[in-house]
Amino acid sequence: MSLASQYRLRQRKDFSTVYRHGLRCQGNVLTLRALHHDATSEKGSQPSRLGVSISHKVSKRAVNRNRIKRQIKAAFRYLLPDVARGWWLVIVVNPSALQCDYEQFLRELEELLIHAEVIDGHSRRRAV
Repeated sequence: MSLASQYRLRQRKDFSTVYRHGLRCQGNVLTLRALHHDATSEKGSQPSRLGVSISHKVSKRAVNRNRIKRQIKAAFRYLLPDVARGWWLVIVVNPSALQCDYEQFLRELEELLIHAEVIDGHSRRRAV
């Protein structure tokens, strides 16, 4: 199951905006770039959106890069009920992520989101 399109950050200009104006939180295998986006619609603030940036330095094989992206998006989907609305998030994957599994991605993503104050540290979920 993929991440719904309303939660995906896709356009290059949106990624560039997050890189230029957003805050940065560094983890062991992931780096979080986060920007609170003030766009509002008639329904209130927009849902938070996620983009994943993974280079050929992580793995030359697309199958490995895509597996990592799927695991990160699944971890984000698990944390989504706790994520505040209106954030644009970009996850940059470090080369050491090739040896990580889903639980490690989930744990580190949750820590980075708490550190960036995108989710509240008191309503933490426990990893499955």
